Amino acid sequence: MGARLAADAVVLAHLAFIAFVVAGGLLAGWRPRVAWLHLPAAAWGAWIEWSGGICPLTPLENRLRRLAGEEGYGGGFVERYLIPIVYPESLSTSAQRWLGAAVVAINLAVYTTLIVRRRSTRRP
Repeated sequence: MGARLAADAVVLAHLAFIAFVVAGGLLAGWRPRVAWLHLPAAAWGAWIEWSGGICPLTPLENRLRRLAGEEGYGGGFVERYLIPIVYPESLSTSAQRWLGAAVVAINLAVYTTLIVRRRSTRRP
């Protein structure tokens, strides 16, 4: 039971991390120091999508599920939990690259807006 709860906690942490990667720039508008955590996280998220790699949280979750007597799963977290919500079929390499580009584009837009607003409020 403990391993299953730990695996479920990893899923929640993974979802929170993905939300932070996508929308963490908005937190940086509220607390600018968050950018020091968010920018590397966003870079990691984009790199994982572009490289087709697997986030280390996925094998951790699978290991915990096996310890709990459950089956692990193939592929990555995005394919297992997010893509079935967004796409009816499995994730393609092209779609993964677009997801990585979306992470970069969203965060570039947010940070550009924050910088422009900050500069405009500093001018007398």
